[in-house]
Amino acid sequence: MTHLPPPSEELRLLDAELFRLDARRSQLLARRAWLVSQLTPVRPLPGVAPPRPETSGPGVQNVLLVLGGVLLTIAATAFTVVSWGHLGIGGRALVLGVLTATALAAPLPLLRRALGATAESVAGLGLALTVLDAYALHRVALADTDGTGYAALASAVLAVVWAGYGLAVARRSGPALRLPVPAALAVAQLPLLLGAVAMDAGPYGITTALLVTAACDTLLALRPEAGTVRGVATVGAFGMGAWGTAGAGWLSLTASGPGAAARASALLLLAAVIALGAAWRAPQRAVALGTAVTAGLLVVAALGGAPRAALPGLWTVPVHLALGVALLAVVRASRAPQPVRDGALWASGSVQALALVWALPAVAVAALGPAAWVTRVWSGVPGDARAAVAATLPWPANAALVPVVLGSVAGVLALAVRSAVWRPRALDAALGLAWAGALVLPATLATPYVAGLVLLGLLTAGLFLLRRPVPTVLALITSVDLALLSLASEAATLTVLALLTAGCAVLAGRLLPAVAATVYATALACAAGASLGWAPEHTALLVLAVPAAAALYAPRAEGPTRVAVEVTGAVSGLVAVGLALTDPSMLALVLALCGVIAAGTAVRPERREVGYAAMALFVLASWVRLAAWEVTDPEAYTLPVTIPALLVGHLRRRRDPRASSWTAYGPGLAATMLPSLLAAWADPHWQRPLLLGLGALAVTLLGGGHNLQAPLLLGGSVLALDALHELAPYLVQLADTLPRWAPPALAGLLLLALGATYEQRLRNVRHLRQRLQGMH
Repeated sequence: MTHLPPPSEELRLLDAELFRLDARRSQLLARRAWLVSQLTPVRPLPGVAPPRPETSGPGVQNVLLVLGGVLLTIAATAFTVVSWGHLGIGGRALVLGVLTATALAAPLPLLRRALGATAESVAGLGLALTVLDAYALHRVALADTDGTGYAALASAVLAVVWAGYGLAVARRSGPALRLPVPAALAVAQLPLLLGAVAMDAGPYGITTALLVTAACDTLLALRPEAGTVRGVATVGAFGMGAWGTAGAGWLSLTASGPGAAARASALLLLAAVIALGAAWRAPQRAVALGTAVTAGLLVVAALGGAPRAALPGLWTVPVHLALGVALLAVVRASRAPQPVRDGALWASGSVQALALVWALPAVAVAALGPAAWVTRVWSGVPGDARAAVAATLPWPANAALVPVVLGSVAGVLALAVRSAVWRPRALDAALGLAWAGALVLPATLATPYVAGLVLLGLLTAGLFLLRRPVPTVLALITSVDLALLSLASEAATLTVLALLTAGCAVLAGRLLPAVAATVYATALACAAGASLGWAPEHTALLVLAVPAAAALYAPRAEGPTRVAVEVTGAVSGLVAVGLALTDPSMLALVLALCGVIAAGTAVRPERREVGYAAMALFVLASWVRLAAWEVTDPEAYTLPVTIPALLVGHLRRRRDPRASSWTAYGPGLAATMLPSLLAAWADPHWQRPLLLGLGALAVTLLGGGHNLQAPLLLGGSVLALDALHELAPYLVQLADTLPRWAPPALAGLLLLALGATYEQRLRNVRHLRQRLQGMH
């Protein structure tokens, strides 16, 4: 028989089964709803972006917690400072004690419930309340003590308490609070600084406190397990270190004696040690490189502080430069990490660069000062080389050792740079610095004027003999300064220009010396003419010897040198023309001689085009001569142009029969016929119009006979206008004899005739155009 349970047991079983079925049904319904949502997702309308949340849940939570903590802190501060007098001493202690204890104890249960953000906010409120407790203690019990000293002690105690509180919470609750330990480190920046101020330690004591604090921060920042504390320690190290370093530097600059300078140097050395330690242990290369550069600069500044206070001012830069070079030598011999070595090299290079900046004004005066003699030519020999270069520019103070500084940096570049890529550039830079040192040497030594010229001349010759591009450019600059300085004396000018011309002529196979030789020869010719007392127009004949010599030498030159010699020779010719502008007769002679030189150049096969310039010069010479003779007939000026132009056009037509007659003959014919036509219209006599008409008739017939457009149209037009000019008086007389109704009647008859024969006239015009187009 089947066993049946009692009714009560069976009812219990049925209820349990129904409960399980309901639970399973709820699970299945939830799963079904999720599947439906996945199969039919909600699609946004076209062109409408779905809304995006502007803030996240944790972000909103953090903002609310921070805002709440700030408001509570403000309220506690107002209560402590403003409403303090409403409570007695017991009430005060009780209120602050209860609030502080509650705020500091609350983070423990909050952390156990995984409410970390709330715990951080409440812990921050507790830390702020401890500050208020310290303030209240000073106001109530220690009001007579020094405020700065109490602040130093209170900040130290708060730093210890906050750090201990953060560590204790981490041990008891598991997860640690992120705020107390960094806040303790931030407050720990104050005790030494405030203590030094309270003890009236002076600027040296305050600077020491800053640097010691920075050293402690650096040690914490370099610890690998520092975690979130590293950021605060890094900011403190850089901030306090920069403040202390700036103070030490200011003390070194304003030191009144060797003792004060030595103490400031000790502080700078302490800052350098801190920076070097940071560079040695820093994990990032950029940080290590930057701190190493700082350490190197601080070492140089520290070691150079005492000598700067003890020695004259002119030794300041050389001493620091020597220390920078020594730093370079020490680093190259050390086994420091590569970022530290690189930073020290950059520091040494920075010191040398600053030394060059200090020397730059003296070099600028030595290089640019001689230009002042252009407006004071042959005004008298200056007292010495320094007076010569500083005629209008002030000579820098304490510049006696500028050549030493420039030479030292040049030596470092020549000896220290060993890279195959950078060594050629370093050698060129070293040569430039050595040149600058030699350029300023006569001025710094205040040598006699002649001795300074001799030194610059030897420098120019030595640079030219190196036969490389950079030395050649430097030699040209030196030669320009030498030539400008020689303008103070007539004898010096002639001697220097002669030597420069001869020296550059010897090296004329190269581009720049060849150009310089031409320029200096032109200047020498002008100076010689002025020395002989010649007028400028007569000196122009002497200057023409330079383009003549350039034209003779150019065929022997090669490549760009040939072109450069010819161009500078042409410029010398322009100088000669400019000198002769005041005398028309001499100007005509100079232009003719320039034409002869150009014609001689055009003899060379590769310079045939210069023949056009020679022809133009001859024509200009003839025009100037005619103007000097006061010839006013235009034909005297135009025929010398027309005849050669027609000959050239005829030769071109022979070589290229397809060339247009407008190109070949148009310019030559127009050059004479058009000015003559204008003159004929203003000429009251009959001879010029008659000769012009005969000439125009001949040109027209030649153009028609040879099917040439330009002669035909130009000759015909000039002939028609010339005839109209001759018939004009008779036409005027005829118009006076006719009645007034005759012109309108004649105009009407003309229009009727044109209208009746319009088609025939169009055909005639087309036929004439086709005939003209068939001509050349």
